[in-house]
Amino acid sequence: MVLAAALLFSTGGAVVKMTSLTGPQVACTRAAIATAALLIFLPNAWRGLSWRSVLVSCAYAATTVSFALANKLTTAANAVFLQSTAPLYILILSPLLLSEPIRRRHLLFMAALATGMSMIVGGGQPPSSTAPQPLLGNLLGIFTGVCWALTVIGLRWLGREQKTETQSHAAAAAVVGGNLIASLATLPAALPLAATTAVDWAAVSFLGIFQIALAYVFLVHGVKRVGALEASLLILLEPVLSPLWAWLVHGEQPSSLAMAGGAMIVVATAAYTAWGERS
Repeated sequence: MVLAAALLFSTGGAVVKMTSLTGPQVACTRAAIATAALLIFLPNAWRGLSWRSVLVSCAYAATTVSFALANKLTTAANAVFLQSTAPLYILILSPLLLSEPIRRRHLLFMAALATGMSMIVGGGQPPSSTAPQPLLGNLLGIFTGVCWALTVIGLRWLGREQKTETQSHAAAAAVVGGNLIASLATLPAALPLAATTAVDWAAVSFLGIFQIALAYVFLVHGVKRVGALEASLLILLEPVLSPLWAWLVHGEQPSSLAMAGGAMIVVATAAYTAWGERS
């Protein structure tokens, strides 16, 4: 189930680039469809609704919107690798927001993520048909990482505040609410939806139903049955496969420096996860 979730997550970049819709239109329609699908898959999600879950929903909404915009402007590899730097911001923000101190072993990991991120941004990716504004897209990718870090911190905060039996409801409410907020926030920029094709609607339907909703359901059920280390490592399949799908479907080729930076982020995250489990 965790592998299936990672596989579905990894298709986001390639499928976003399949549609002729603008970034706001993709973000709006994908989120609206995901909201409906999640309510079908998780009918009890609203039991976890609270002002805390709404705050986390806002961070999640910003993540989904900025990720869609980044994928429209830069390569799928850059977008997913820059989102994968979220642990860097989590370590920076945790002392402030969760009162969790930075430890000495965190510093090397933070340096590796920062180096990988600088290699991606400074990789000199030329504009192309699938990545027309790589610099702006890279900046949005960095913002996606920050927003995803805030989402993860928020979910941890919800877990602290809620009883064990209601934690999953609170997290589900945050995800459902985040997609609803994302859809409503991008609606003005998404209108009018003129001259859409069957491919456009097939793409955003896949993104909403499978890449977001079903992947989330798989992840929630999967992590209950595997260890934290195993789940964390299996999820790393997403940044590994995302550039592959974009290359197979669109012939998109990130710069060598960006791929090296992405590899550094993935390897550093895997090593840090295994190191932390042993500690």
